[in-house]
Amino acid sequence: MDSFFTASKVLWFLVAPSNALVLLAVLGLLLRAVRLRRLGGALIVVAVAGWVVLGFSPAANYLFAPLEDRFPQFAQDGRPVTGIIVLGGAEVPEVGLARGVPAFAEAGERAIAFGALARKYPDARLAFVGGSGALLPGGPALEAEMMRLALPDLGIPVARVEFEEKSRNTAENAEFARAVLKPRPGERWLLVTSAFHMPRAMGCFRKAGFDVVAYPVDYRTIGPGGLDAPFSRAASGLNLTDVGVKEWVGLIAYYFSGKTTALFPAP
Repeated sequence: MDSFFTASKVLWFLVAPSNALVLLAVLGLLLRAVRLRRLGGALIVVAVAGWVVLGFSPAANYLFAPLEDRFPQFAQDGRPVTGIIVLGGAEVPEVGLARGVPAFAEAGERAIAFGALARKYPDARLAFVGGSGALLPGGPALEAEMMRLALPDLGIPVARVEFEEKSRNTAENAEFARAVLKPRPGERWLLVTSAFHMPRAMGCFRKAGFDVVAYPVDYRTIGPGGLDAPFSRAASGLNLTDVGVKEWVGLIAYYFSGKTTALFPAP
């Protein structure tokens, strides 16, 4: 088993802000139970303060916005498009495949963009890239199976799409996509993924020697002028914090492990 992949999954479970705050509170309760009341109480206060600040304040917006704004939205310039690549990760295969209907999470705009681009560029090659990012996947290529189920609703013939079904993370997305699609010099490929994920994705594709053009979707912040609004539900703020922290940690880990050549890839 790939040690980087396994370590990243295990460590992220421990350091994800929402999980880390729970673990901190539990540790505080345990310390109070063994009569280290002052230290235990301090840890509980820190955990509760973290829930309040990260859950309700706009801190997550400021964490997220630089990621989303790093690559501009795609502007059509009339040049031909060779192919369109959409990265997996938006699918909820355990729900969709069990019920026999397409199921997508917050990043469902990736699928919407895939369908729109397929119609706009009827001669372009189409590729779905992604197997399963789970540490213990429930089956082979579940994300790809979910996309196959959704393609008719997107107006895309299944036979038109090429599938890369083994990659488990962004680095493997890029490496395996290049091996499957075999891009040629001068070709123009659009890369569709969430805007916050685009810097790391572009860095990985560049490292793999696959020249792609960013097509960011799935924006979750309003923009520079709308970052100060607090969250009405702590769960919303904590979720956005988790996703943002994961992406920044991913950028750092990928850079120092040699999976990208830039700490914060730019256009």
